[in-house]
Amino acid sequence: MERRRHPDKEIEAALRYAEAYGWQIVATGHHGWGKMYCPTHSAACRCGEFCISVIWSTPRNVFNHARALRRVVNKCIAVRQLH
Repeated sequence: MERRRHPDKEIEAALRYAEAYGWQIVATGHHGWGKMYCPTHSAACRCGEFCISVIWSTPRNVFNHARALRRVVNKCIAVRQLH
């Protein structure tokens, strides 16, 4: 089943970027738009601190939020091993 799309194109592009590296995107619809889950969820990955990231539906600055989501993916040890 396909997930629903984020209404903002910059954030949707960041979510597709995360999915390309195996991150799972779950649209929850509560306070945030959804959550991103790391594919490995390893204790070595910065103590699991960034293995879950919230995706906001209406962030104050869309560009910065999309950039922050990409940064979380890029700093993941599972993604670093692929590069």
